[in-house]
Amino acid sequence: MSEIDDGTRLRSYQGNRIHHKSARTTTAALTFLKGAAEKSAIMLLIISVWEALPRLGLVDPFLLPPFSEAVISLLRLFQSGEMFRHITISLGRSGLAFIAAVAFSIPVGTFMGWNKRIERIVDPLLQVCRNTSTLALYPVFILFFGLGETSKVAIILWGTVWPILLNTISGVKEADPLLIKSARSMGISRTGLFLRVVWPMALPSILTGLRLSAATSILMLVAAEMLGADKGLGFMIFYYQERYAIPEMFGGIIFISVLGVLINYCLVRLESRMTRWKERTVKG
Repeated sequence: MSEIDDGTRLRSYQGNRIHHKSARTTTAALTFLKGAAEKSAIMLLIISVWEALPRLGLVDPFLLPPFSEAVISLLRLFQSGEMFRHITISLGRSGLAFIAAVAFSIPVGTFMGWNKRIERIVDPLLQVCRNTSTLALYPVFILFFGLGETSKVAIILWGTVWPILLNTISGVKEADPLLIKSARSMGISRTGLFLRVVWPMALPSILTGLRLSAATSILMLVAAEMLGADKGLGFMIFYYQERYAIPEMFGGIIFISVLGVLINYCLVRLESRMTRWKERTVKG
């Protein structure tokens, strides 16, 4: 009789777990759909206004063609294969600069965040550098590196370094001193202290820096290619603007906007996956 009762309780427990898990999944799905619907509604409103203004004659269609015409022009650029060439070149430039920024900024930022005296000494220089307009330095980069690929990658690198570097410094500095003290009292090694205590606490700030840096890399890429390039997305937009092919120009702008949103979405998902422990800690 007791075995039957135990089996009944086990099935009841498993059924309750499945029910609660299903309820959580449904709630999460509804929340996602609600957020997606709200964001889509805003975008649809903007697109509708864009489409209507030139068609109603409220804006000169030559200066602002309807949204549909810009999208059709973008599709034609893809069909011709021209778009793929520009995308490959642009992503190569921004990707190389972004990887170099990550490789430099995270180790240096970790070192400076951990050594507060060095951080205090270097901080004034960092503030001057990061507040200096990146585009204002472009002529300097051209003087040193010429008009080739190096100057373009260098200017993108300059713009993308600072968000990662400063957020890494901030994340390491704000690591909980009580947890660090507790870990040291348990005899943890210096490497273990960084990997198990400091790094996880600094990770959310570092990932935020990566998101900001990725957005900056796209902005700097377009600007650098507009100023001195013969291929790439920025060059393509500037090329069509000079030739008054306005629908193609807006098609390129739309693509860059979509590209930026996709990159940001991927990094947000990465941040969410790598900082799940933080959400569990808050809920607990």
